[in-house]
Amino acid sequence: MGAPMAGDREHGALSVPVLKARGLVREFRGFRAVDGVDLDVAEGGVHALVGPNGAGKTTLFNLLTGFLKPTAGSVRLGEQELAGRSPEAITRLGVARSFQITSLFAELTPHQHVELALASRTGLGWRFWRSDRALARFAGRAGELLEQVGLSGHGGVPAGSLSYGSKRALELALALALDPKVLLLDEPTAGMGVEDLERIIELIRKIRTGRTVILVEHNMNVVASLAERVTVLQHGKVLIEGPYAEIRHDPRVITAYLGDSHAAR
Repeated sequence: MGAPMAGDREHGALSVPVLKARGLVREFRGFRAVDGVDLDVAEGGVHALVGPNGAGKTTLFNLLTGFLKPTAGSVRLGEQELAGRSPEAITRLGVARSFQITSLFAELTPHQHVELALASRTGLGWRFWRSDRALARFAGRAGELLEQVGLSGHGGVPAGSLSYGSKRALELALALALDPKVLLLDEPTAGMGVEDLERIIELIRKIRTGRTVILVEHNMNVVASLAERVTVLQHGKVLIEGPYAEIRHDPRVITAYLGDSHAAR
């Protein structure tokens, strides 16, 4: 991948954190899936959470967005405490995450999906069968968001008929409809071929303007292309944090992914 490493850009310097976690712990029957994590996410940057399978990335993601409550610790968005709040309350405060479109309505069009997401910000929620007229007022903005993610030509087809890459683009449009300050993306390029992967990378570069992005990502080429800062997790703890250019050759990271024999080379 020929794109410059994001960590080499000016954004690599850590600025004032917009989102921070302190001493974050989540236990499941005595097992600590997240164990004392401290995290600072700089405003306006792309921050990647990486680590081998079982490192605690998804659990941490769920703690940041309210889908799990912490056993201990805090999560703050500016001066607002997020820990213990519902996902809906956290979304209203400006933290949104993407979801796979397969969890929604395959028979609805992308345009309808985005209208519903826009309506959810007003309290209308998903009660679309009672409010068709109310939804119509979101049509213009829905069209703008679909154009932003490259789906303006697919707004009227069933979402279930979209290609995999287009479904992930729609997933981003739904998150953007919530107008978040902080956008969390869970493996946005998982399962993609090269063409779709490049498309989503460019799309994330485009939509990051004016917001902060946190992403969980296994593809380290994607991390190198997008992230100014990387937190590596192992066994629920922060192993190392820094620009990608610094952490990629760290023996601890190599050991975490490949084992001791590779780190010794």
